[in-house]
Amino acid sequence: MTMSLSAELWPDVQPETARRLMLAGVESFAQRGYHATTTRDIASAAGMSPAALYVHFPSKAALLFAISRSGHEQTLSVVQSVVAKVADPVERIRRIVEDFVAWHARRHTVARVVQYELHALPDEEFEVVADLRRKIERIVRDVITEGTEAGVFTVGDPRTAARAVLSLGVDVARWYTERSRKTPKALGEEYGELVLRMLGAKVP
Repeated sequence: MTMSLSAELWPDVQPETARRLMLAGVESFAQRGYHATTTRDIASAAGMSPAALYVHFPSKAALLFAISRSGHEQTLSVVQSVVAKVADPVERIRRIVEDFVAWHARRHTVARVVQYELHALPDEEFEVVADLRRKIERIVRDVITEGTEAGVFTVGDPRTAARAVLSLGVDVARWYTERSRKTPKALGEEYGELVLRMLGAKVP
């Protein structure tokens, strides 16, 4: 990961030193896990002194919260963008899955921290992130419900189906690497078709 990537990942975060610390936090948490990472590890990865971290983030937990909240806001935006552009429930769920999976593959290191370290957050910060997760799940559930009511999906419980669909996308961050044979886009397209079959939709 490069510093130019930090600007791409967190364009709204200022100054650049804060983005560098977020990038260093992602790399450190991904390599060691949140609990095994020290503030010294993060500062060293960012090329700064340990005291410099506290200028931008009051604690290691605050840094994790900034990373996790941003990642969830980005994936919520991905889902909302599809809903705003696509009306048909079959095409909606296909596009949601394609884009959601591609994001988790393209940003797999960040996504791994965002998805698998969130339980290390303090209760108040965890609830903020949990609310973002509920919003994502609600959108997917509503699309599945709409498709079920229209007779294009065969689903017993849209809530369970929505969680299964999102779990498939989230899990991509656990195993995907730059060495994977499929590009994020190709993987997203394959998952999109798999999900349609799982929901009982007719796939050409």
